[in-house]
Amino acid sequence: VNTERFEMEVRGINHVEGGWPKDINPQEMEQTTRYRKKVEKDDHYITTITQLGSVMEHCIKQNNAINIYEEYFEEEEELEGMDEAPSAKTINVFRDPNEIKRTATHLSWHPDGGRKLAVAYSCLEFQRAPKDMSYDSYIWDIENPNKPELTLKPVSPLVSLEYNPKDSHILVGGCYNGQITYWDTRKGGQPVELSVIEHSHRDPVYKVIWLQSKTGTECFSTSTDGQVLWWDIRKMSEPTEKLILDITKKGNLDLALGGISLEFEPTIPTKFMVGTEQGMVISCNRKAKTPAEKIVCTYSGHHGPIYAIQRNPFFPKNFLTVGDWTARIWSEDSRESSIMWTK
Repeated sequence: VNTERFEMEVRGINHVEGGWPKDINPQEMEQTTRYRKKVEKDDHYITTITQLGSVMEHCIKQNNAINIYEEYFEEEEELEGMDEAPSAKTINVFRDPNEIKRTATHLSWHPDGGRKLAVAYSCLEFQRAPKDMSYDSYIWDIENPNKPELTLKPVSPLVSLEYNPKDSHILVGGCYNGQITYWDTRKGGQPVELSVIEHSHRDPVYKVIWLQSKTGTECFSTSTDGQVLWWDIRKMSEPTEKLILDITKKGNLDLALGGISLEFEPTIPTKFMVGTEQGMVISCNRKAKTPAEKIVCTYSGHHGPIYAIQRNPFFPKNFLTVGDWTARIWSEDSRESSIMWTK
């Protein structure tokens, strides 16, 4: 859009008494008095004055009606701030409807206004899952905590579950057995398609994120098996891309760090970050030419798994990680250490 351009310049102006003819000097008392008398004898004088009078009167009345320098509320005493502790009220509790209660491992809000909540349930303790444990995960309606709106029936318990931001009928889930699966809520609770076990993760899929692609069908996932895999839900037979989280850049799966959290900021589509089990953040560039260049740098400071990682939405250079009892804030530019952290 071509907008109009305005040139600004500053000028001074000098006010002098105006309205006198050229041959009269307003500083000379005698000349002005003589001229005044001459004008007052003129026939048009009275009519002109009455016309100007009404304009002038309007301005004076306006000035008298509004005091532009008025101080509002000056007599009000300053109210003391109320020292109420911040509080929250429980509105609803959504309970796992099964006999054997499981951990809610992931939540995803419905993209349009958050009227619904998808919850993934699983037991993450290795080989400790009770034998009759249900595999189901649920979509809850926020207004109705008594009964889930839809039951999702995966082949293996869900560790992560995400609504597609572009199409709210579609959800992708990462399973405990490493498979990726997706649902279309219009088709009910059975998965539409599953990734093939041989080409899937070998550990629980801790995080899946939808990419902002034109098709709205692409996502990527990470797992403690040390891989990041890209998927297109239109063709789930194998991942479209693969990255092994080996920071020696040799692509050796035995040396790879296990991914637990992922971060992807749609405004920086080529970059993403992985929080690992070993307490290190790996910053990656998806568009690098070789697999070794895809791992850009690492940030270390946590002594245990990084359970959450998130960029600051307003200053994407800064990001926050949570792990080993602390939250740390980092700047992309300083790799030596985080810039601040909690006790």
